[in-house]
Amino acid sequence: MKVLVTGTAGFIGFYTALKLLKQGHQVVGLDSINDYYDVNLKYGRLKESGIDKDDIEYGAAVQSQSYPDYRFIKLQLEDKAALNGLFENEQFDAVCNLAAQAGVRYSLENPDAYIDANIVGFMNVLEACRHNNVKNLSYASSSSVYGLNEAMPFSTSHGVNHPVSLYAATKKSNELMAHTYAHLYGIQCTGLRFFTVYGPWGRPDMAPFIFTKAALNGDTIKVFNNGKMKRDFTYIDDIVEGVVRVIENPCEVNSEWSAKQPDPSSSSAPYRIYNIGNSQPIELMTFIEAVENAAGVEIQKDFQPIQPGDVVATYADVSELEADMGYKPATPVKEGMKRTVDWYRSFYSMA
Repeated sequence: MKVLVTGTAGFIGFYTALKLLKQGHQVVGLDSINDYYDVNLKYGRLKESGIDKDDIEYGAAVQSQSYPDYRFIKLQLEDKAALNGLFENEQFDAVCNLAAQAGVRYSLENPDAYIDANIVGFMNVLEACRHNNVKNLSYASSSSVYGLNEAMPFSTSHGVNHPVSLYAATKKSNELMAHTYAHLYGIQCTGLRFFTVYGPWGRPDMAPFIFTKAALNGDTIKVFNNGKMKRDFTYIDDIVEGVVRVIENPCEVNSEWSAKQPDPSSSSAPYRIYNIGNSQPIELMTFIEAVENAAGVEIQKDFQPIQPGDVVATYADVSELEADMGYKPATPVKEGMKRTVDWYRSFYSMA
């Protein structure tokens, strides 16, 4: 297939593009390369996939020097005219939308960025699919949509009507918008709720990266809710395996779906929601110990109260993903963090 993957200078998008290429697909990668976090890391990911920073200019496709079937274009999803032109020129078989303004805490300070990228941008993707006959759309949602829900493990059959951050609200909005386009236009829309993704090339605003950096630089970390948090930390390879399987196996109508007892994870339209998580939540202090063991040092800790917009625990029920896609995430945190720390030392040239 020819697949558009948005967000390929980002963490999950970078890995997804490489996995698709190894599976024999053609890939066009798209990213705005915004400065939400260190752009050098984004350019580093692009360089790893054969895209040279000096060749990038807005709106122009760049051929990868490492992968003959990979091209990259710097573009904002909010740029409706340019996005439509790209779809018309390329005639994609599938689209995987991983581009978004990420981060829970940042949404408290910069709400407009989330509406622009996550709502307007996603609307433009849906419209471009509709008008260019793209029937296979997958997209990133988030475990944050579960919000105030404390029923564990989180199931896609649960309601997600109580978000506690604007970021989460935009992700739930994406799911609702996708269902509408699945129902009206027959676009096969699969949403993926990711659970605390970590690994080499990870995001520097997330705890695994922050903890690794602190361990190797002798810094102090803030431990929120006094360490009484649980997270379903999921290794990047496990996430991407799920993403690619979904792209290669677009969802179908659920023939058993009942409008009188509506299951929110499927529909009479070609629409599906999956959790992708390790399904083995661990306490934050246990995860910090895994970082300390991988780095060989003890991290200094500053215990803090819970932050606005944070949830106390995440725990994914992945039974539907396992049943439909034949796999479940399984990389142990100890192993995943060793790989992450090794990468950090290499990328930042530490002994």
